[in-house]
Amino acid sequence: MSTKEYFMRATRSRRAAIALTGVLALCLSACGGGDTGESGPADLKMALWSSNKDHLALLKKVGDAYVAEHRDEVASITFEPVTNPDYIAGLTTQIAGGDVPDLAWIPEASGPEFVDAGVLHDVGSTLKGADGYDLDDILPAALAPWQDEKGGVYAYPFSNSPFALYVNEDLLKAAGQPDVAALVGTPDYTWKTIADIAAATNSKTKAVGLNVPTFNPTNWSAVTMLGSAWGAAPWSEDGSTCAFTSPEMIDYLTWYQKQMSRGAIPAISGKAEPAAFASGDVAFSVAQLSQSGSLDSSFTWSFLPLPAGPKGYHPIVGQAGVSVLERGGHKEQAAAFLAHLTNPTNAELLAQFFPPPRKSLLNVKTLSQAAPKLSPEAIQSAIIDVVPEASVKPQHPVLSQFSDKVRAGLDSVWSGGDVKAAVTGICEQISPTLKG
Repeated sequence: MSTKEYFMRATRSRRAAIALTGVLALCLSACGGGDTGESGPADLKMALWSSNKDHLALLKKVGDAYVAEHRDEVASITFEPVTNPDYIAGLTTQIAGGDVPDLAWIPEASGPEFVDAGVLHDVGSTLKGADGYDLDDILPAALAPWQDEKGGVYAYPFSNSPFALYVNEDLLKAAGQPDVAALVGTPDYTWKTIADIAAATNSKTKAVGLNVPTFNPTNWSAVTMLGSAWGAAPWSEDGSTCAFTSPEMIDYLTWYQKQMSRGAIPAISGKAEPAAFASGDVAFSVAQLSQSGSLDSSFTWSFLPLPAGPKGYHPIVGQAGVSVLERGGHKEQAAAFLAHLTNPTNAELLAQFFPPPRKSLLNVKTLSQAAPKLSPEAIQSAIIDVVPEASVKPQHPVLSQFSDKVRAGLDSVWSGGDVKAAVTGICEQISPTLKG
């Protein structure tokens, strides 16, 4: 998707200010933060979703080195995980209370709302002007969700991680199923084939067939995103029209529902978490690169690109961006540090944990740092070959206004109800919001 096409989806009126990010937009005039007028070096603060000690150690290392070289501009840089289990709720509450961080980790689902509400600061000129930064090295498809129609850049997508298919080869072998890796690149490598194998494996071993571990009724986009292989999308390209009633979405949801009823995909249960792929009791799992870190040699597994659907192969990435907040007290210093944190050298360091958006870093050597358990062949076929053309999960600038309505409408689909009736109800519920 081009920047222009993406922006059609992301530019509504400022009505995003009455949704989740409304509290942020209202803070532009009411809350603390903004230019403090203080002289002297700044004390910068960055809000994080992750509390991983290795992530924090790397960020601190980069931050300390920057402070040592720029003591006249920055006195300290603190990296603070948001402790609220709901990261966005915690971040927005923090900002609404006047405790505005200078920089923040922003999940892709919230990006359009934050941009549309004026919460994020345009760092485009800073990045373009930084020595050796090379903004053009960032994949256009990765950067587009964080841009506006004027070319403004509101975040660096430091994590640009493709979804892939993890395969438990031992479990398939025990169930008498074919070698799925051998099907990659052939016309037989499709969701239909995978679902058939998943159902057969479940029937013979009672193990889980195909699992989408991030899916639950609240996180419904983890399932609807896969509908792109059917040509399905939840809304129109410009975001103004509900598309849940499209024939493609109905076909996809009907297919998904059928897989649940025949055991290829586990039924939703509020009683227990779905089995993890690392348990060895799941044949297939749709997940990102990071899941490989939890795996060991207790069973043989492979990491493959997503299969094709009726409308072909459609790779998908999930993102997280790092941004400078508009109401932060030190925007200029924060933007300069962002340019340093995400320059080619430090982007390679971040690639130890997060798949990079830079074309120059899409190579086996760099990506092996983030996933040392993956073979060079797996990295090439499931990451390097797919990321340049991958689409970001569907986003909308007022998603928080209608997400719960979609969740409620899809509940009947997951429980075996009439798909057409469910999606018709969803569009009736959310169309007024989409149209503005």
